[in-house]
Amino acid sequence: MIKLEHIFKWYPIGGTKSFVLKDINLEIEEGDFVSIMGPSGSGKSTLLNTLGTLDEPNEGNYYFMGEDVLRMKPKNRNRLFQSHMGYVFQSYHLIDELTVYENIETPLIYKKITSAERKSIVGDLLDRFHIVGKKDLFPSQLSGGQQQVVGIARALAGSPTLLLADEPTGNLNSKQGEEIMELFRELNQNGVTIIQVTHSEKNAEYGTKILEMLDGQLRE
Repeated sequence: MIKLEHIFKWYPIGGTKSFVLKDINLEIEEGDFVSIMGPSGSGKSTLLNTLGTLDEPNEGNYYFMGEDVLRMKPKNRNRLFQSHMGYVFQSYHLIDELTVYENIETPLIYKKITSAERKSIVGDLLDRFHIVGKKDLFPSQLSGGQQQVVGIARALAGSPTLLLADEPTGNLNSKQGEEIMELFRELNQNGVTIIQVTHSEKNAEYGTKILEMLDGQLRE
């Protein structure tokens, strides 16, 4: 499903290159559940953003479902993302001007799903995550944990084949966190490929494969 070859990412600082990713080579099969661990600043989120086409490396090749992602036109890259990927952001990235309902509905609008279908899908997600009573609230009216839950619901709305999650339970209490990880396990058992970045060893163990990052390099 995913193949990264010799991926490098750097930023120029004072005439030298400050590397964030160094020679990343990675293969992920359909149906994998991969946990990426490592200290802050090790490059975990940058790697996840690269996989989610939100960040572009300076060097290397990225193949997704046989497509050469980095040679695609931006429009086609966006279409690929919207068709196959769901992304749970550490900092939520909810749209402030939209209600909880509208935030969850957003990926479905891009998929040109009918209004009746959208209503059904969003209704199911509101119910599943126990946030029916919050549907008309705006992100600023929610706690951090509630915003995280809405972000997860939005990521799942488009039935992604690949779910990317950056510290998915970072702002949740332990009970909520466990429920989310159990949901991820269930999704994975139903065929969704999951790549999560986490500091939690307990969460990492839900994965079928654990990778460690240190100083921009990856090891199993």
